[in-house]
Amino acid sequence: MEERNVEFEWSDAKAEGNLQKHGVSFDEAETTFNDEYAYIYDDELHSDDEPRQVLVGYSARNRLLVVSFLEKDSDKIRLITARLASKSERNKYEETPRF
Repeated sequence: MEERNVEFEWSDAKAEGNLQKHGVSFDEAETTFNDEYAYIYDDELHSDDEPRQVLVGYSARNRLLVVSFLEKDSDKIRLITARLASKSERNKYEETPRF
C-alpha cells in the first residue's frame, strides 16, 4: 500500500470506548494504513448513510487489526472502529495474493 500524507480524525468518546471494548487505540489503528500488504474492502453492511470501508493490516505494534473507516476526501480519514482480526480474517490476510 502506497504511503500518503493523510490526516486522521475520530471522536474522542468513540476512541475511548473502542480502547475499552477492543483493547485497540485509534492511534495504533492509524498505523495499519502503513502496512504495504494491507487490503481494503467496502463495508456494504454498514454503508447505509455513508460509504464505509474496512482495512485489514498490521499495526506498528505488529498486531493484525480490522479497521473500519470513512474516507472523507482524498486526504482525510475518519476512524470508526478497530479490533484484533479474527482467525478467519487472519487466514484471509495471509492467503490474499499481492503483486
